[in-house]
Amino acid sequence: MPPVAPVHTGRGHLNLAASIRALRLRNGLSQRQLATRMAVPRTYVSKIENEKATPTLSSLERLARALEVTVPDLLTGGERNRQEEIRELVQDPFVAEMLPFLAQLNGMQMSSILAQVRDLTVRPRRTA
Repeated sequence: MPPVAPVHTGRGHLNLAASIRALRLRNGLSQRQLATRMAVPRTYVSKIENEKATPTLSSLERLARALEVTVPDLLTGGERNRQEEIRELVQDPFVAEMLPFLAQLNGMQMSSILAQVRDLTVRPRRTA
């Protein structure tokens, strides 16, 4: 997946709506799924993404939790966090050993593997 870059308006301000949408899509969530995680109506997520509603601080905290990022990451589109994830992954000996083989994969295979690796690092499996 390409990195999620912070989105700025022409006036130099962060476009929060675009950052939220980009993070939602990066996590593979529909508006309905995000709304369910936040315990709000889907239309509220739609209004935020279409700049028809401005999220409150409480909503920003719930959005960040639902998108599994911090509020600062939410405000910057998650770019800093993503770069840190990549750095950590490449430092892992097993991942470093696999890197030469990744060039042989097609786009769908690459996307699938990267999503699985990211899920394992972001949401480690719980053991009983």
